[in-house]
Amino acid sequence: MTPNFNDYSRIDSLCQFNHLNDRSSSFCFFPQFRGFFKGMSFPVLSVAISNSVVFGSYSNALDYLTQSHRNNSDQGKQSPLTAVFMAGCFSGLAQLFVTAPIDLVKVRLQNQTNSGGNKYRGPLHCIAVILREDGVKGLFRGMWALALRDVPCFGLYFLPYELTCRWLTEKGKQPGNCAVLVAGGVAGVVTWACATPMDVVKARLQMCGGGGRMYSGVLNCITVSVREEGMRVFFKGLLLNTVRAFPVNAVTFLSFEMLLRAMTDSSQN
Repeated sequence: MTPNFNDYSRIDSLCQFNHLNDRSSSFCFFPQFRGFFKGMSFPVLSVAISNSVVFGSYSNALDYLTQSHRNNSDQGKQSPLTAVFMAGCFSGLAQLFVTAPIDLVKVRLQNQTNSGGNKYRGPLHCIAVILREDGVKGLFRGMWALALRDVPCFGLYFLPYELTCRWLTEKGKQPGNCAVLVAGGVAGVVTWACATPMDVVKARLQMCGGGGRMYSGVLNCITVSVREEGMRVFFKGLLLNTVRAFPVNAVTFLSFEMLLRAMTDSSQN
């Protein structure tokens, strides 16, 4: 997971494809290569907001839990791992209120096919339709499943990052760019491996009211899915998620660390 976890929900929601090659071939027919990026304009435009909430709330929560601040006097001091995990969980909770509507719109747009007709003309039209049909609460459909995925998994997101950085960095020194890249990639892979089962549930709940099957809640979705498709249903898209997670999260963490250092240096000068 990069912050703002982007799921591969089309594999789960459009289950008529038996193999990744079938899925790739289908993209090329509607409308050709653009099928790979369907529904991504809205989350791309809003990713800066959600990422700033994640990293900002994590840093402030970690400072509060350790009663320290990022400055020259304590840069060599390592935070307790329990504090790292708890701060990560808090960041997962904080970003829910930003991510839930964005993720819902993304999933609805991604799961439209030309053969089935397009219910939504774009992100703004999708929001308008949801508000008209379900009210404001409709924008937060599937939020409980999203919370069950994001709150613990953001704790896991920052924990392996911190552990890997410490392992690759000499004591008392700041992690180098290579260490940050490796640690960020490891964090993304570990987190997505844990998050994929609940991500499948979340995507199915978000499609309720958008042409997908109706479920009464998280437990009902889990029960019905296991009964009809077995436990393997919760690992659809895992391979693609983990393959994508390493480079995406490596760059995410490197960007965060470089910006943080640049702003810290400029404030001291």
